[in-house]
Amino acid sequence: MNAIEVANLVKVFTSRRRSPITAVNDVSFYVKQGEIFGLLGPNGAGKTTTVRILTTILRPTSGSVQVMGHDVNKDPLKVREQIAVVLQETAVETLLSVRDNLTIYGKLHHLSSKENSRRIDWVLEQFGLKEKQKEKAQDLSGGLRRRLQVAKVFMVDSPILFLDEATTGMDPIIKRQTLEAIRDLARKGKTILLTTQLLEEAEALCDHIVIINKGKTIASGNLDKLRTLSTKRFHVSLSFAKAWPEAMEAVKQLNPISININDQHVEMSFDGEEAVILEHLSKLSARWKIERFEVRGADLEDIFVELIEK
Repeated sequence: MNAIEVANLVKVFTSRRRSPITAVNDVSFYVKQGEIFGLLGPNGAGKTTTVRILTTILRPTSGSVQVMGHDVNKDPLKVREQIAVVLQETAVETLLSVRDNLTIYGKLHHLSSKENSRRIDWVLEQFGLKEKQKEKAQDLSGGLRRRLQVAKVFMVDSPILFLDEATTGMDPIIKRQTLEAIRDLARKGKTILLTTQLLEEAEALCDHIVIINKGKTIASGNLDKLRTLSTKRFHVSLSFAKAWPEAMEAVKQLNPISININDQHVEMSFDGEEAVILEHLSKLSARWKIERFEVRGADLEDIFVELIEK
């Protein structure tokens, strides 16, 4: 059984004052158990609407959604028993302290007092909130409140975790710790569905990615499969032995899509066949010594931008 199955999902918002808006239009995908699944798309693509349907906050207009075998329309309470959710809105009890927020969340999920205290101590350390545990949530910065919200869902053992832009506002150190905690949960068998605008984050984490735009699915697969959907884009990094002006002019003549020169170091991007560029670079190296050289395929950002622009 898959953790999540979505078939022909449609969500239309209606209003007496304006024409109907189709936020999700015939989207289908499935998420395997123990998988980190990325749902990507530009603002307004339908990501958050899809997550809200999967987490029983919104009802679909049509289509089928199963979460751990339970229909979101017929068995919403069963679905909620299987999930923990971080939405874009910061959902914390503002008048309670950081520790009390965690304590109540654990008790609502039927943790014993001993286990609740153990997990609270762990998440306070994990998310850098230990020194803030006595402060009221309303007195925290936006980034710290976001941290608290994410920390809450790490208190429980739900089979599926939904993370909607979960790392927004986090500083780099805490974000790195959060990403590693997500990986650790997946290694332990939890299923994680995330949405993010940080494509390097999705590239580093996700086993499978679906890209949607204007409510429709435009690509699906792992990173290798998504690369086959884009043009032949690649990146070249090289370092000459010296910052020869003639060498820098020569690499510019290769007509890269982008180029960044820093002293004798050069970063370039190309569309086309690698063999052609490599042949030209080989000729350059015969005149000017190249000490370091690397070729990389298209990254997720390249693929994402190209598919969205299409």
